[in-house]
Amino acid sequence: MSECENEVLNNIPEAGELVRLAVNIREKAYAPYSGFHVGAALFADNGKIYTGCNVENASYGATICAERTAIVKAISDGAKKILAIAVSSDSNLPTMPCGICRQVLSEFCSPDMPLFLSNKNGEYKVFTFDELLPHSFKQSDMEDVK
Repeated sequence: MSECENEVLNNIPEAGELVRLAVNIREKAYAPYSGFHVGAALFADNGKIYTGCNVENASYGATICAERTAIVKAISDGAKKILAIAVSSDSNLPTMPCGICRQVLSEFCSPDMPLFLSNKNGEYKVFTFDELLPHSFKQSDMEDVK
């Protein structure tokens, strides 16, 4: 690992900061159909924090989750890897990413990446990515077909 990569890893924001940002950004969610507001905040390998909220659409398939909003912002800004993510919603329970978000995360994180999953009050539980999606489908799964 390079010195620059070590410095970025050593500067991962505290869980509480990412959770606070996720809780705050969920207020900007556009959720007229479900009424379920979700916010996400992630820390990327470029040393920046990216936030996102869910944006619903009358054509439900066009809806985008908070996690994917933050991921797309990070990758489009030049990030290559997600080092940590927090997710919050209106729920009294910790907010779990949906299956699509877990698959998208698998493209950009390590199995031991921490997820800080919070309820509406910012109380959170910590999971590793591998705990949420063991045996995820990856690019390496397609190598034997080339």
